[in-house]
Order: sequence, then C-alpha cells, then structure tokens
Amino acid sequence: MNRRPFRTIVWAVAVGLILSGLGAPGLAVSQTVTLKTSWQPEHSTFIIWDPIQKGWDKEAGLKIDMIYFDSGMAQMEALAAKQWVAGATGSVPMLVGAMRFGAYMIAIANDDSLANAVLVRPNSPILKAKGVNKDFPETYGSPETVKGKTVLVTTVSSGHYALSTWLKRIGLKDSDVVIQNMDQGQALAAFESGVGDVAVLWAPSMFIGMSKGWKMVNTDSQKGANMANVIVADKAWADKNPEQVANFLRVYFRGIDRMKSENVKLAPGFSKFLLDWAGVKMSVEDAAEDIKIHTVYGLDEQLKFFDNSKGPSQVEQWMKGMANFFVEQKRFKPEEMDQAMKSGFVTDKFLKMIAK
Repeated sequence: MNRRPFRTIVWAVAVGLILSGLGAPGLAVSQTVTLKTSWQPEHSTFIIWDPIQKGWDKEAGLKIDMIYFDSGMAQMEALAAKQWVAGATGSVPMLVGAMRFGAYMIAIANDDSLANAVLVRPNSPILKAKGVNKDFPETYGSPETVKGKTVLVTTVSSGHYALSTWLKRIGLKDSDVVIQNMDQGQALAAFESGVGDVAVLWAPSMFIGMSKGWKMVNTDSQKGANMANVIVADKAWADKNPEQVANFLRVYFRGIDRMKSENVKLAPGFSKFLLDWAGVKMSVEDAAEDIKIHTVYGLDEQLKFFDNSKGPSQVEQWMKGMANFFVEQKRFKPEEMDQAMKSGFVTDKFLKMIAK
C-alpha cells in the first residue's frame, strides 16, 4: 500500500490546525494580541507579573504589556486618553473611572483593607491618645491631638479613604486637618525629611515607613470599611472584545490560584518583582507580611461576591458604602455618585464567561 498520500493528508491537516490557532498554544504566535495594561507597584500587580514571566499570557493568546503608574488617579487620566485597556486600581479611583471615564469593574484583585496605614513618627503626640472611640480600642488619636495637623496623602485614593475613616473614628473630618496631596514616593521621602505630621502610605511603602520606626495609628479603624484593589477595563474596548477580556482574566486567575496555594512561599519572588519592575527595595520578610495582609479570592468566591440575582451584590454594597462616605466628605457630588452606581459599572459577565 502506498502511504504517501495518507502522510500528505495528515501533514496538510496539521498545518491547517496550526494556522487556525487550534494546535499547541506555543505554535500560534501569529495569533497573539497585545494588551496595554495599567498597574501600580504593589501586591495586585505581582499577581499578573509572575504569570507573564512564565509565559502564561502567551498561552492565552496575549502579550500583556505592563505600564507603571504611581496612583489611581494617574491611571484614570491615562484611561481617558486611551493609553491602556485593562489593569488593577483601588476602589476609590475605580469610582472616578465609573463616573467620568466609562470604566468597568470586572473582578477583585485583592482585599486591600489592612494595607493602608496612617503613620506618625514615634515621638508624635498623637500616640498619647488611644481608644477615644470605644468601638476601636487600638486606634490612636483624638480631636485634641490631631486637629490642625498636616497630612501627606495621595488624594482620591484608597489611602485617602483610610485617612478619612480614621478621622471619622476619632470624631474629625478631612477639613479638620491640612491635607497635602503627594504620590507615594513623594510622601515617603517628604515625611522622612521632616515634612508633615502624618503620612498615609499603602503597601509596600507602608512597610518601608514602618521599618524606619514610624507607628501605625489606624490599626483597627478600618473595620467595617471594606476596600479592595479591583480589576478595571475600558468599557468600550471590553464590550467590543469580550474574548480578550476573558483571556486576560484567565491569566490573572491563574496568578490568584498560585497566590492562594503558595502564599508566603512567593515572598522572594515578590521582593524581586518590586525591585526589578518598580525599583522598590523590600526585604523578603516584609514581602511575606505584605502577602499575609492581602486576601485574594478565587473565581467561585468572586462569582458569589458579584451575584446580584437577589438584590445589590456584595461588591455593589462595598462600592456604595465608599461612595456614600465620599459624598459625606463632599469629595464627590451626590448626583455624580448616583449616576455612577446606576451605570452598571460593576459587572460579572466576564467572570461568567471564564466560568463556563
């Protein structure tokens, strides 16, 4: 029997499969889609950086380019300029993105509630008052010791929310202190040089500050004020390219699953990421602590958080609580927040796609 025609057919079929993208993932390089994505130097970014180093984005048919930002508001301004299509940011800039720039919240990157520190120097008079609010016995500060103090904070950020929450717990509001808006690196350097009375830093900067002897005064004041870093996407792009969104999330959830299973074992890699990608020096010990204070949620957990079949979802309730707080602080107008909350910016349709 002449087998040459058979071999020819098999070869033709194999070539066809490769060209159509149905062969081995590594062979479909020509099918790769480049995504411009937006990140800050923190735990939620390591979750995607690590998979990219392993080539998991290529396996999903993507080339994920990572763009560095110092703050959430800088990210939102760049989103408006169409410089990126997906990434991670804090809950507060997410609200701004929903209000003004057509942004979707498509997943939770991590729980960031414990990773925003209101810090003072060890000789600060603020440390002389503790537990003035009996519901928050570990919180330092009082109206007498805090009013009029200068605070270095990245405004309209999760850190700002932590600051405002702390002030509320001790009977004050934003207008009772002098707020100086600075990015994290600026605030860290300025506070070290003697500027200001209080510095609000999030991880990893908070660990750098605490390594210098600075004391955290909002140890338990964040209870009941949920914060999360979230995965955000440009709405117009996401609606037009749902499969790309789903593939991006598949890569991110591979990172989440690895973080859940290995946890602090990833501290050396996390420390290396901060130095290589962000130029931030962090000890492996502090990197392990950073990992410990950030809870991550798998796909099944997130589907429950986003489920609104019986009323507003858990995530929508978190965002509504944060929105109401900033309206009370007169940072946002009530009509802006109402419009944002009714826009459907919190969506689980992409989570459902990857769950099938």
